Amino acid sequence: MNKVFLSGNVGRDPNIRYVQTRPVAEFSLATEEPSRRRPDGTVIPKLTEWHNIVMTDDAALFAEKYIRKGAKLLIEGTLRTRTWEDRNAIKRNVTEIYVTSFELLPRG
Repeated sequence: MNKVFLSGNVGRDPNIRYVQTRPVAEFSLATEEPSRRRPDGTVIPKLTEWHNIVMTDDAALFAEKYIRKGAKLLIEGTLRTRTWEDRNAIKRNVTEIYVTSFELLPRG
């Protein structure tokens, strides 16, 4: 099963593009693990992880109108990894979360 649930803050305003006539929104989402203390007293600092988010169709249109940097989102989706070649012919990999459902959360 390929299912991802994320709750975090939008890192940048969505970038909207059209693939043929289909809208696609892309943006980053930051999730955080709070700092914690191990039983031996060692402190593990807060960890922020950045995720590449992709929304299509009606979700992309919603993102274009209402999602902005700093917004809180709850996202359900699937992981996809794709490979591409940069200008120097170096192969690169990127992992993205393709959104199947989401909820815009109140800031707080």
